[in-house]
Amino acid sequence: MRNAPSDAEHGGGTRPVPALSHRLGRAALAILLGGALAMIWASNVLLTERFSEAVRNRAELRLALYSGNIQSELQRTSVVPLLLARDPELIAALKAGDFSTTSQRLISFQAEIAAGGIFLFDVSGRTMAATDRTQLGSNHRQDPFFVEALRARDTVFTAHQRDTGGYEFTFARSIVSENRVIGVVAVEIDLMKFERAWSGLSDAVAVTDSAGRIILATEGRWRGQTVEAVLAAPAPDTARQRVLSALRGLWQPRPDAVLRGVPVMRTDARIPFRGWRISSFTSYDGVRDRVNTVLALEFMVLALAMALGFYLLQRKAVLQTALFRRESADLRTLNARLQREIAEREKAQQELAVAEQTLAQSSKLAALGEMSAAVSHELNQPLAAMKTYLAGARLLLQRRRPEEALASFQRIDDLIERMGAITRQLKSYARKGGEAFEPVDLRACLSSALSMMEPQLRTRAVKIVRSVPRTPVMVLADRIRLEQVIINLLRNAIDATRDTPAPRIELTLAAGAQAVLTVRDNGHGIADLDKLFEPFWTTKKPGDGVGLGLAISSGIVKDCGGRLTAKNAEDGGAVFEVQLPLLATTVEAAE
Repeated sequence: MRNAPSDAEHGGGTRPVPALSHRLGRAALAILLGGALAMIWASNVLLTERFSEAVRNRAELRLALYSGNIQSELQRTSVVPLLLARDPELIAALKAGDFSTTSQRLISFQAEIAAGGIFLFDVSGRTMAATDRTQLGSNHRQDPFFVEALRARDTVFTAHQRDTGGYEFTFARSIVSENRVIGVVAVEIDLMKFERAWSGLSDAVAVTDSAGRIILATEGRWRGQTVEAVLAAPAPDTARQRVLSALRGLWQPRPDAVLRGVPVMRTDARIPFRGWRISSFTSYDGVRDRVNTVLALEFMVLALAMALGFYLLQRKAVLQTALFRRESADLRTLNARLQREIAEREKAQQELAVAEQTLAQSSKLAALGEMSAAVSHELNQPLAAMKTYLAGARLLLQRRRPEEALASFQRIDDLIERMGAITRQLKSYARKGGEAFEPVDLRACLSSALSMMEPQLRTRAVKIVRSVPRTPVMVLADRIRLEQVIINLLRNAIDATRDTPAPRIELTLAAGAQAVLTVRDNGHGIADLDKLFEPFWTTKKPGDGVGLGLAISSGIVKDCGGRLTAKNAEDGGAVFEVQLPLLATTVEAAE
């Protein structure tokens, strides 16, 4: 009889244990769920900021490209009125009053310079010759470009809004003979082609003049307004719009501006022409899609963890109840539950595979944006040289020196071939190809690079001190990519000596245990050596560079088996060294 109370007490003490364990399991599950939600919220905030910054960087790169295109078009056309104002045949036609062949001559000029239109007026403002023959005889005495051209003895630029809403951009100059104005020549610029090119983009783009008026825009109704007026326009007040605005506020960072009720990221850049500026407005939808891709993956992991947690809790409950049920019923119940869990896990795996494919596609798009930025940077050098050679060839033809002009055209043809080679090399940059390697004389590469940079060196009056051996310095490399490295180093040296009173660049080529090319300047030196070869890091002003030249150059030298180093000289300036294995050393190592 004394053992009975003991058994009862023992049984009463063990009954609360399952309930306590169940409560602990629920608490652990709640903590896990709360931690997962906190992690998802933090991921949302961090990823949104990171992807927004990436989108902003790409928008800045696009604006730099657009600004350069507009500036190049304006500079290319600005010299045309000066050349036409000195054309002997146009002056003779105005003096004699015979314009029978003048329009055909202007049409031939238009085909060569790709201008929007060319017009010749007498002193009364009457159109005497034009590429658009329907304008012959029309009078433009009151037009701004004609009035300003008569007042000034220099080339004038005007932007006039047409009745249709578009703008007319004109360079005009008076034609003077024997210290007397006998007419005016005007050249129209087709800047509206940039609007047509931008219309296919998802971003909204607008160009404003010095007064803040929009003169080019992807939205035609914006022309003539200010950016502030466009942003202040009320959005459509609909129930759907109000719901979307409320939902965006839950995840979206503070926007730069609101365009038609949609928060956008605003990016501005300067066009170095008469105080013009260019602005782009990018929606956050692309950022949201990329963030949702990562969050979907996190939700999948959370779902799997919760499924595992529920599975463990339910299995423990089944084991606890198995003592009070028959074995057959327990097995049937457990079998049914396992089948459901397997189906849920298979479904989760399928959704996870879809999320991984989406994430891979996003990575490909990001890599494509970086490659487009690299192509824009590497083609700027040949384009600048081509522009200089074209201007020289045009002047030589005007001075009736066709033999010398043919030499400039040959150089332009070489530059075009080089641009094609650069694009082919940049396409193969990601896969580290080496099929174009051949024995190369570093002396020839250096001479070719100096010939390429000759216009910039002559313009800046930079003193070049070159020291090369008399015997060939042979290495195994891709000649075009190696010349690309030397041009990048020369261009950086020219930029570094921009503010130096007596700019000087020393080029030293030596062959010892290995080939060493040293480029030294007397500029301001390097502020941060640790970040020098990182992509998109630059000390130049916006529009002068995107910070890819040294990063690409370092990769090219590494592909050739060498290395590119930089340091500051003790007496001021920067020193870059390109170290490459000699051809004999390379062949022995391969054997």
